[in-house]
Amino acid sequence: MDSDPPKLLLIEDDRSIRRFLAISMESNGFRITEADTAESGLRAAVSEPPDAIVLDLGLPDGDGLDVIRKIREWSAVPIIVLSAREREHEKVLALDTGADDYLTKPFGVGELLARIRVALRHQASRNRKESPVFRTGDLAVDLGRRIVTIRDDVVHLTPTEYRLLTALVQQAGKVVTHRSLLKTVWGPDAVHENQYLRVYMGTLRSKIEEDPARPRYLMTEAGIGYRLTDSPPES
Repeated sequence: MDSDPPKLLLIEDDRSIRRFLAISMESNGFRITEADTAESGLRAAVSEPPDAIVLDLGLPDGDGLDVIRKIREWSAVPIIVLSAREREHEKVLALDTGADDYLTKPFGVGELLARIRVALRHQASRNRKESPVFRTGDLAVDLGRRIVTIRDDVVHLTPTEYRLLTALVQQAGKVVTHRSLLKTVWGPDAVHENQYLRVYMGTLRSKIEEDPARPRYLMTEAGIGYRLTDSPPES
């Protein structure tokens, strides 16, 4: 999971700039997802979580600042703003709203690449400091390297399964509500989609539990949510 090139989400309504950025970023080793509106950008951030976002503030269906606010409700992904707005208070507002960096148009691709790499390094450093290896019973989750093992055998998870598991790891031993999990894993627009949880919890248990019908790790709290036990019973 840690060998894939970084994924970059470009939210930019000017097609010529967006295509130029996409080509430039792909030639420098990034995987690219494109969006041309605030709404499509938010959908992409939820459905295909990127490693970083490059965001234009002037979008046809809303202000980029609102996009930053909404993403910051559930994600710490690095956001680099590109904008024609040059006044200092506008840059400060974007950064205070939750952007990681700010470049004004016109800009150089080399500088943008440097800013993106710095943001990714800072994010990786935060993850290493804040995310030790979590262990419970025979289950180990290395959040820094994104590796999950059972009895030292690597468990291959989809990105969504991994996000669901890590959301539970971060609250290990506590009940995490359906709403909280849905918001963390799928975004704020999915807080009523409980069927997502049922399906993915079933596939996650099938990969982690010796007997998915009698789980030792991923426990159901009926009508409330789920709990990752930090002291599983003996098998």
